[in-house]
Amino acid sequence: MSLTMHQISIPVFIRALKNLSGLLDKAIAHAEENKLDPDTILTARLFEDMYPLTGQIQRASDAAKFGAARLSAIQPPSFADEETTFPQLQERIAKTIAFLETVTPEQLAGSAEREIVIKLRGNETKFTGQAYLLTFALPNFLFHITTAYDILRHKGVKIGKMDYLGF
Repeated sequence: MSLTMHQISIPVFIRALKNLSGLLDKAIAHAEENKLDPDTILTARLFEDMYPLTGQIQRASDAAKFGAARLSAIQPPSFADEETTFPQLQERIAKTIAFLETVTPEQLAGSAEREIVIKLRGNETKFTGQAYLLTFALPNFLFHITTAYDILRHKGVKIGKMDYLGF
């Protein structure tokens, strides 16, 4: 039995976003327990030229929704990238998951061979759907999830590998 494009995309996106939401819950608890200004976590970044935590979550959301939309040839929802609080980030994650849950296996049928064209740094890049998912969309998505995790660890939030994996 071979895996479908739906099986290797939508559940992966949803699971990781739910795990990210759990990481944010722990970050909120950490800030409250340690009487920290939440902005010290929300605006934290690993290096000056990288997105802060808020940006990492926005980019993870974008990678998932654009990945699913491009593969299924549907219009993704538009989010303004204005989240500055933990509740707003949680809402964005929830809206992204809600969108992903509407993408059906039928909409992704045949998407492995579908041509996906995106602009990367001003240049048009063409992929087959399978190559787009496996070499761009999923790695990009997981990069931003991992970077958000790393920022939280760096700020002292007590999370571990099992929080990232969701067990």
